[in-house]
Amino acid sequence: MKRPWVLIALSAVLVAILAAAVLAPRAMVSPGELSAAHADLGGDCFACHAPFRGAPSERCVSCHKLADIGLRTTRGLPLPTRPTRPPFHQALSAANCLACHAEHQGAHPPRSSGPTFAHALLQPALRGRCETCHAPPADTLHRQFKAGCAQCHTTRAWTPAAFDHGRYFRLEGEHAAPCATCHVNGDFKRYTCFGCHEHTPAKIRAEHEEEGIRNFDNCVRCHRSGDEEGREGGERREGGRRERERD
Repeated sequence: MKRPWVLIALSAVLVAILAAAVLAPRAMVSPGELSAAHADLGGDCFACHAPFRGAPSERCVSCHKLADIGLRTTRGLPLPTRPTRPPFHQALSAANCLACHAEHQGAHPPRSSGPTFAHALLQPALRGRCETCHAPPADTLHRQFKAGCAQCHTTRAWTPAAFDHGRYFRLEGEHAAPCATCHVNGDFKRYTCFGCHEHTPAKIRAEHEEEGIRNFDNCVRCHRSGDEEGREGGERREGGRRERERD
């Protein structure tokens, strides 16, 4: 049998909870103050919440019209300041406001509690069109690219880039050239070495056949840089000497 004082303590706790629920019901169930934008809702919890359903997105879009998000206020007026990002809510695959937004953070929420975003929420057709929301980098390297960002970057993070050119061919010395020198028409899935120095198909064919090499359609399979020569079997020549490929 339990000791009487344990039952007394449990009863006192239950009485205190019930009293608090009756005297201050909002304080008992509210997770915190509303943000400044929703402060005018006051204690009207059911403006956003549905019984036993949480805060469904349908309640959000009843005030925040999907077509106006990022363009107009909830009253249909143009936003007083130009948004820093183009509107994208209209391109989400599903209306799930709580996936990115949180409330009850107070009038001045900490920066770390701001909206979160995942590219997986976008419609599949839009996920690869980075330029829809992002301005392309203005540095010398990226100005050369005409194809999509997905060749080097992923939507998980902009850096680090998922492509390491040195794995295929090291851009050293004279080979640190503009991308279009080897990748014609911005097609980075293909490259050509026939455009510089003595690189002509006929001469390269003659030189390789003289060495007994019949398969030379993929230059970087044997040549990892401008100063390195090698063979598919693993032997390479660099600076006039032969050594075994360590890769």
